Amino acid sequence: MTALRFVDTNILIYAHDRDAGIKHDKARQILTDLWNQENGCLSAQVLQEFFVNVTKKIPQPLPTAVAREVMRIYLPWVRTVSDGEMVIRASEIADAWQTSFWDGMIVAAAERSGASELLTEDLQNGQRIAGLIVINPFAVN
Repeated sequence: MTALRFVDTNILIYAHDRDAGIKHDKARQILTDLWNQENGCLSAQVLQEFFVNVTKKIPQPLPTAVAREVMRIYLPWVRTVSDGEMVIRASEIADAWQTSFWDGMIVAAAERSGASELLTEDLQNGQRIAGLIVINPFAVN
């Protein structure tokens, strides 16, 4: 099995937001590749943020029943549960790497899941944080 790759919320949102243009196509391809390679993971926080954003904040919101089905599809990718220790770890990550607490929760979940990469556009591309390499799949190389 190849190394786990943790998917942040923005990737999941773009994959289901037809108005996201090139990012929509890229995000769909990323998720397809992760399914085929069986190395995708994410957290309950990602699913929560996805639901709120795709049902309320994108130009053409998804019906809640559709968003719920998408979340069900990705449940096997949730490899860890948030608990008090993860909240503490997230606060440590936020302090050490000067991120928001919520980004710290994403990093803590990725770390606890055993991922080696974090796919996100919210942190600096190429940055190493808590043993993970941050990859912005939308960065122009």
